Amino acid sequence: MTAGILLVEDDADLARLLERVLTDEGYAVTLAADGHRGLHLALTQPVDAMIVDRRLPAVEGLDLIARLRSRGVGTPILVLSARNSTADRVEGLDAGAEDYLTKPFELAELLARVRALLRRHLDHAVELAVPGGSLDLAGRMVRRSDGGTVELSEREAALLGLLAARPGAVFSRAELLGRVFDDAESESVVDTYVHYCRRKVGRDVIKTVRGLGYRLGKL
Repeated sequence: MTAGILLVEDDADLARLLERVLTDEGYAVTLAADGHRGLHLALTQPVDAMIVDRRLPAVEGLDLIARLRSRGVGTPILVLSARNSTADRVEGLDAGAEDYLTKPFELAELLARVRALLRRHLDHAVELAVPGGSLDLAGRMVRRSDGGTVELSEREAALLGLLAARPGAVFSRAELLGRVFDDAESESVVDTYVHYCRRKVGRDVIKTVRGLGYRLGKL
């Protein structure tokens, strides 16, 4: 499953460098050149992690993070900043960031921190709400509200986990293909696994949004 990263950085040269490096590592990277655009993308597009420069035009980096956290967005965030005092790092973490990396930095360290960020996020995101119960990602099962359980395949759990992590987001078939079924060639595999999930968990677990794709069903 390909991890999606939102990079919010106004330095065009640095943004292009980081985009290339992250893409080479296998991540799906979305760029935003200012805080306003970053806020919009973080609220409307599903991503697994964010890298946010502290000094941004339109909406400052820590303000961006605080706004996301106030709206219930729990996407893990790494802050980049030239400000390296202890007080600055504490301020960044208190704003809601999970990690803080000062400039200049080594690319190898940035990549290691991104990997750690994603690992911690997956470790904590064990239970996600789905219609009729909760999804246990680690155990690959849905725990029904009536006490029963439904076992899932790895791909079924990954598909439901992606939808459940952003319950209001609509995912196109192409997005789901790239992020869950990256070794498949046809988007028809997405429809097949949607059918499998509905058959096991219930038709309401995944909603078809005509002409756009799929989203988690209403809770």
